[in-house]
Amino acid sequence: MSTDWEAVYRSTYSDLVRFLHRKVWDADRAQDLAQESFVRVLGRSPENPRAFLFTVAANLARDEARAAMRRKQHLELIKVEGQQASADDPAESLELREQDLAVRRALESLSERDRDALLLWDAGFSYPEIARQTGLAEGAIGTTLARARRRLVEAYEATEARDVAH
Repeated sequence: MSTDWEAVYRSTYSDLVRFLHRKVWDADRAQDLAQESFVRVLGRSPENPRAFLFTVAANLARDEARAAMRRKQHLELIKVEGQQASADDPAESLELREQDLAVRRALESLSERDRDALLLWDAGFSYPEIARQTGLAEGAIGTTLARARRRLVEAYEATEARDVAH
């Protein structure tokens, strides 16, 4: 039985872009990677198209991150995106950029497993789907998510405290 990729696209695209954006921190690149993910899955009929699509997207994002790190461009991507953010109130714009950077730092401080579990959960995946994507036992997902959330909050608070101290 063939997969209705058009229906999957309509129901999944925005979640996929949000997931990818939190991996690559560049809105345009996240959209490009989402499109590339769909191109790579066309013609296939996996048992769970949404999970398969997110797996392909996660692999593309991981490859993207490795390439960026090799070229030492990751910090430049963050810097450019921060410069593109604009608001009517310059103080508000600055505060939003600082918060965005603090969240990024906090997410990047997490282990890949914790970060992936949180991002998949945020993208609307169920515990069984997160377990299949991450390779964790289904019974461990709740604990993993709780710990990952706690670590994220702690990392965010530490980042905020460091920024206030400077």
